[in-house]
Amino acid sequence: MRLTKKSHACVRLEKDGRTLVIDPGAFSESDAALGADAVLVTHEHPDHFEEGRLRAALEANPAAEVWTLRSVADALSAAFPGRVHTVGHGDAFTAAGFDVEVHGELHAVIHPDIPRITNVGFLVDGTVFHPGDALTVPSRPVETLLLPIMAPWSKVSEVIDYVREVKPVRAIDVHDALLTDLARPVYGGHIGRLTGTEHEPLEPGAARDL
Repeated sequence: MRLTKKSHACVRLEKDGRTLVIDPGAFSESDAALGADAVLVTHEHPDHFEEGRLRAALEANPAAEVWTLRSVADALSAAFPGRVHTVGHGDAFTAAGFDVEVHGELHAVIHPDIPRITNVGFLVDGTVFHPGDALTVPSRPVETLLLPIMAPWSKVSEVIDYVREVKPVRAIDVHDALLTDLARPVYGGHIGRLTGTEHEPLEPGAARDL
């Protein structure tokens, strides 16, 4: 499997000539979802789901399909009948040749006065986990954790404890568009020193084989 980091929370996974994209939102490249055979969306916030861009990707590839939670599916399913699938915690499916499990139910708490929305994480081929906007711990070991390194709903101590609890072989940063270049070494240094996990902050467009 080849992983390509896109901006913010979006990644592209490629295997056997097929492409799976996770969370191509408004903070990612405008073409992040184009060419995808399948798209997974963790929740409805615009930095993870940009409706116009996702519609364009589905129109460009009539065979492309989407797996997501109900709030996102309801925005798309009428226009793309049979191609938008609603999933929730405990579900398993195959998308573009990738085996996917769904873990998690709720977005992390931003503030007690802000109602929580649904959020799901996706475990791909039993090795790569994207939690969306939550610190969900999958029910089985994870080789590569896509780590939401910085968000309005988290602090670095929580991020460190999350990596410690998941115990992945490696953590690759996502959810990093709001993190300045000055802050990256600070976050990365803490995570590298305190987790014992290989920590890899990829630049947008960089790829690695898993």
